[in-house]
Amino acid sequence: MAETFATLNEAGVGVTMPVDALRSTLRRGVENRLDKAAKAYLGDPMLAKIDFAEPQGEAALVGPDSVSWRIFKNPVTLFVGGVAAVILEFAEPRVRTGVWDNTTFRTDPVRRLKRTGLAAMVTVYGAKSVAEKMIGNVNRMHDRVAGVTPDGSPYAASDPELLRWVQATAAFGFMESYSAYAAPLSDEDRDRYYAEGRPAALLYGANGSPRSLAEERALFEKMMPKLEASEIIFEFLNIMKRAEAFPQPAQLAQHSLVRAAVDIVPKEIREILGLTNRYGLRPFEGRVVRRMARRADRLILRSSPAVRACKRLGLPEDYLYRR
Repeated sequence: MAETFATLNEAGVGVTMPVDALRSTLRRGVENRLDKAAKAYLGDPMLAKIDFAEPQGEAALVGPDSVSWRIFKNPVTLFVGGVAAVILEFAEPRVRTGVWDNTTFRTDPVRRLKRTGLAAMVTVYGAKSVAEKMIGNVNRMHDRVAGVTPDGSPYAASDPELLRWVQATAAFGFMESYSAYAAPLSDEDRDRYYAEGRPAALLYGANGSPRSLAEERALFEKMMPKLEASEIIFEFLNIMKRAEAFPQPAQLAQHSLVRAAVDIVPKEIREILGLTNRYGLRPFEGRVVRRMARRADRLILRSSPAVRACKRLGLPEDYLYRR
């Protein structure tokens, strides 16, 4: 016999209901409240222009059974991975100067990070026509960005080498964050993930972007002599610890999430940047971050790009949450 729970209905009359049904009802209520809070908090004019549920039936650049669709549904690891990606981007002086001098990272880093994350989700979940249009707009903006670093080195946002580094570090950050804190990924998963990102990378002009884990490691090794420490990286981390990146009460864990981002940066690069152990996760923080990420991986947020994209393709809203 199924276990039941006694309670009162809205009229104050005593009723019983199966415990499993009660758990499902409570879970749905929590998900709905979190979904509304996230939708209000993440509201952005750019997001309002993109409907991941349209056009009906149109495929994305990558399919729903991909590793990418699994990874990008998790809001906690997306934040951690995004911060890690920026650390790695800023290790390259030309990228660092271009981003710091020509974007709002210094004055409004959270908004910039959200928009960067949204752009990544469009390439994963958005209809192919929507993704291609957005990438075309980004490329036109990149064509207008050029300058000189403090040491006199010229840079251009459309430089294939720099585009390759930005593409690779973003892919690395999101993947490693998910694997470290939500659910471990195998080397086969990682190879699939890099191959899945290739179409978007080519549209961005990032020719030669990694197609496998081995190619990613080779690119990091090649770029290592060009990476350098900078006070801007520490300024960025301090800003991200203070900025309101999450609604309450998740803000309480924000310092830990930033530390989690530092932790997944490869050890050799952390040493180059001067990111000593005091910038990384403490053991109790690691447990908190993993708990948050694993719970986020099971939360069905109905207004999220992942669920809206499933709707566009005629898939159940819990399609990505069954595995």
